[in-house]
Amino acid sequence: MTETGSIWMAEWAAAQKFKAPSMKNESVFYRNLEEELDLARQTGNSLPLHLPNHEIDFSSCDVIGLGHSGALRKEFLQELADNPNFQLGACGSRLMDGHTRYQDKLEREIAEMFDVESALVVHSGWTANEAIFSTIPRPGDVIVYDELMHATALAGMKVSLALEQRPFRHNDVDSFIEVLEEVRDSQPQIRSGKRCVIIAVESYYSMDGDICPLRELIDAAKDIFPLGNAEFVVDEAHSFGVIGPKGLGFVSELGLEKEIAIRMNTFGKALAGSGAVILSNNTVRSMLINNAKVLICSVAPPFTLLAAARVGHRLMQSEEGQKVSASLIGAYGTELNAFQARDRLQYLTKLYLDTLTSNPIYKKANAKGLLRMPTHEDEDWHDQPFITHIVPIWTKSKYAHYLSFHLVSDGINGTPIVFPIVPKGEDRVRLIMHSYNTEEEVKTLANSICSWAQEMLEIEASGDKNRLPKAAQRAFDLMKKAAAEDGVNGTKGTNGVNGTNGPKEIANGTM
Repeated sequence: MTETGSIWMAEWAAAQKFKAPSMKNESVFYRNLEEELDLARQTGNSLPLHLPNHEIDFSSCDVIGLGHSGALRKEFLQELADNPNFQLGACGSRLMDGHTRYQDKLEREIAEMFDVESALVVHSGWTANEAIFSTIPRPGDVIVYDELMHATALAGMKVSLALEQRPFRHNDVDSFIEVLEEVRDSQPQIRSGKRCVIIAVESYYSMDGDICPLRELIDAAKDIFPLGNAEFVVDEAHSFGVIGPKGLGFVSELGLEKEIAIRMNTFGKALAGSGAVILSNNTVRSMLINNAKVLICSVAPPFTLLAAARVGHRLMQSEEGQKVSASLIGAYGTELNAFQARDRLQYLTKLYLDTLTSNPIYKKANAKGLLRMPTHEDEDWHDQPFITHIVPIWTKSKYAHYLSFHLVSDGINGTPIVFPIVPKGEDRVRLIMHSYNTEEEVKTLANSICSWAQEMLEIEASGDKNRLPKAAQRAFDLMKKAAAEDGVNGTKGTNGVNGTNGPKEIANGTM
C-alpha cells in the first residue's frame, strides 16, 4: 500500500460515515439532504474530493500533457504580461456590455483555425450543449441522438422546442437508419423538407472509449433525406486536440468539416484549460447569442479563461507552439511537441492493450466475465488507423470499487464508474492514457489489473462469498472503524422516508 493510496482510502472511508442518525434534532431541511446522501454512503458511492496526489495518473483528461508539462502555464503568464490592462471579469453578458475586443479576437482566430464562419466561446461544455440543444431545434424539428450522448446534451434537449426526440442504439448504423426512416414516414413536414432532423453524436464516447461511425451516419442521412434537411451536431470534447491535422479533431481527421452544421470543442481536456467553443456558421451563432437563455442570462467568460484558451490553441497548432511545447514530456526524459505527443498517445494506448491482453490471467478473467473491454475485443487495434485514449475496464456488477481500491493501493488513480452514470450491469473503471505516462507506468497498470483479476479468480474458486480482495477489505475495515467511532450503525430514516442498513452492506460485499 502506497502512502497516497492510504490517504485516498482513509478519505473514502470517512466519506461513507452516516450523518442522518445524528441529526434528529437538526433542521428537517438538512436532515432530508443527509438522508439522501446516506443512501449513497450505504453502497460506498459517497465520493469525497481527493487532491490529485497519486503517483501514476490514469484518470485526468490532460491527455497530451499541456498542463502536466507547465508549457501552458508559462505561455498563459506571458499572455497576461502582454495584456497588462486586462479586466478580470466581463461584468455583463455578451449582449450587455460583456463582449470584449479580446474575446472577439480570440473567436476570430479559432474560426480561422477551423476554417468556419463562426466560433463562439462559452464557459463550459455543459453551457455549450445546453445552448445548442435548447435553442437550435425549432418547433416541428426532430432530434435523433445516440443513446449514449452526454448528459449535458440531454439536459439541453429536455427544454428543446423540438417536436420529439428519438434515440438510436449506440453506434448502431442499422438502428440509426431505422429511426430516421420512422421519422421520415411519420412526419410529413420533415419528409417534404419544411422541417429538419437534428442528429446529435459524439466523436469519442467518454465512458465506452469508442468511436462514432460518422461517415456511415452521414451517408445514411443523405440517402434518407435527399432534400438536405438532416443536420449533424458533433460533440468533440474528447477528440479535439488528440487527433486530426494539428489536433483539430475527429471531423477534420475524416475531412467532413463541410458536412457538419455544428461542432463543440471543450478546453478542459487536451487543452488543459476551461471553457468550450461552438463552431458553426453565422446564422447559428446569431441564433445562440439572441435566444440561448444560458448565454443571455450569464456573465461572459472572464479574461483568464479566454487567455488560457488562446495560448492553448497556439500550443496545439502553430509552428511557434511546437517549439514552446518542446518540453511537454519531461517525465521520461524525451522532449516532445504537441504533434509528437499525439503520436505517443496512440503508441502508449496500444502498448497497454497489448500488455494487458497478452497476459494469460486476463484471458482467464475475460472468460469468467471479470475483465472485459467491449470496445477492443472484436477488433484488432493494430489495424486501426487510430484508437481512443479512453480504455475502460468493465467488470462484474459491484466489482468496480474493488478494482479501484486495488489500483489505488498500487499508487494508480483509476475511477470507478457505476449506475446511474452508466447502465446497470455495466460497472467499470475508466482509465485514460496520457502522452506523459511512461512505458513502465503503462505496464504497471496492466500488471496491477491482472494481479487483481488473479485474486478475484481465486476468491470465486474458493466459494467463500464473504471473502473480499485485500485492498477492498482494507478500505472497508477503515470504514467500519470510522463508523464505530461515531457509534453509527445505520438508520431507518428519521422521517420514515429514506433509510439505510449501515455499513455492513458494503463490508459484506453486497454493495
